[in-house]
Amino acid sequence: MSREILMLVDALAREKNVARDVVFGALELALASATKKRFSEDVDVRVAVDRATGQYASFRRWKVVPDEALENPAQQIALSQAQARDPALKLGDVVEEPLENIPFGRIGAQTAKQVILQRIREAEREQILNDFLARGDELVTGTIRRMERGNAIVESGRLEALLPRDQMIPKENLRVGDRVRAWVMKVDRAARGPQLILSRTAPQFIIKLFELEVPEIEEGLLEIKSAARDPGIRAKIAVHALDKRIDPIGTCVGMRGSRVQAVTQELAGERVDIVLWSPDPAQFVIGALAPAEVTSIVVDEEKHAMDVVVDEQNLAIAIGRSGQNVRLASELTGWTINLMTEEESRKKQQEESERARRLFMEKLDVDEEVADILVQEGFSSLEEVAYVPIQEMLEIEALDEETVNELRSRARNALLVEAIASEESLEGVDPALLRLEGMDNQLAATLARRGIRTRDELADLAVDELAEAAGVDEERAKRLIMAARAHWFAAEAQSEEAA
Repeated sequence: MSREILMLVDALAREKNVARDVVFGALELALASATKKRFSEDVDVRVAVDRATGQYASFRRWKVVPDEALENPAQQIALSQAQARDPALKLGDVVEEPLENIPFGRIGAQTAKQVILQRIREAEREQILNDFLARGDELVTGTIRRMERGNAIVESGRLEALLPRDQMIPKENLRVGDRVRAWVMKVDRAARGPQLILSRTAPQFIIKLFELEVPEIEEGLLEIKSAARDPGIRAKIAVHALDKRIDPIGTCVGMRGSRVQAVTQELAGERVDIVLWSPDPAQFVIGALAPAEVTSIVVDEEKHAMDVVVDEQNLAIAIGRSGQNVRLASELTGWTINLMTEEESRKKQQEESERARRLFMEKLDVDEEVADILVQEGFSSLEEVAYVPIQEMLEIEALDEETVNELRSRARNALLVEAIASEESLEGVDPALLRLEGMDNQLAATLARRGIRTRDELADLAVDELAEAAGVDEERAKRLIMAARAHWFAAEAQSEEAA
């Protein structure tokens, strides 16, 4: 029988032009798979074939795990039990026990051949994928070979890729036989079908299209800093010239608009606004809101937001249809943009000044006159009064040195009292809640007063409920709830993988 195995291996190796080791490996898998069928449980079996003689030996295997982590006795063995057999065994080692060999005749040359062919197909598929990835290409151009449940299977040479329905531009109607170009969104090596997942809606796709159309980008004279899209309708890109002699917007537009038109045609008529990038965030936001004209802008570094003031005539233009213009500008710049008229801005400033005035009068125990001085000098929080460089406060003409020192002392004492109160209010709050992205102690204390002390209790809330309970905007409430629910989705994914 061992001679028959060697003859089979040699014949298949010659027929398929693969190394004998590949054939031996496939044969070992086939024998192990057949051996496992003897057991009702899903056991771990290893078969080793001697490359010289063709003789083989079978073993059942168990991995050594901590006693408390033993979940699958069919493939695992507790550390204490393993060390009872052999004291030298440690965590992660494998315990093997010889099994009676299954006769090769029961496997048959045909079964072994099928396993080997499958291994060869997998190796070819992996090689094609590796060749593509080695080229560093991020765009795939190919032909739609078939549609599966609304998803397109794109063939590019010997490569197959998947363009999901939700990654297609909404108003375009792709059909079998169409030539299509898309950006490689991710590589899924675990997928049984195509392993390249494509996208025509991602912002990166429009960046790569401009890189194709604008040689100056490849030459390092120009770069696209960011992009934002409403696929098929409108997009914005931010460009920056690394060579001061180049006009970045004109270069991307091209002669008579040829370059931007080529991109627009690829994107099913998507209109593209080309914005000049600026290292000054306020200037960048002003450019991103074009064609609307901005009257004034206030930057809030802490909240990473800007209050942008426009006149009544420009408000509709700045917002755009269904809020499209301001939404794309926000995505492009990475800043939250709050649009308002001059009247709304004045009203907001008055409210903030009044809030700061009341805060100083209450927490610093000062009269309205001193509180007004602090507000007029731009102070809005106790932290600023307590920790701003003392020289800045001494420059305020209306305050002498003694008053400045007293105000700073009172501000620090007030902050200390607040910190102690906040610490007490956080008693009984789940540490996992405090670790959530976007959560802070003040917000956690507010939630605790409302009876929300755990991550799951937060996850159960609706966005409007959290916004009202915590006094935060709906966008922040949504991000917090999604962060609180993340462990649910992770647990579901693990259950599906286990199943």
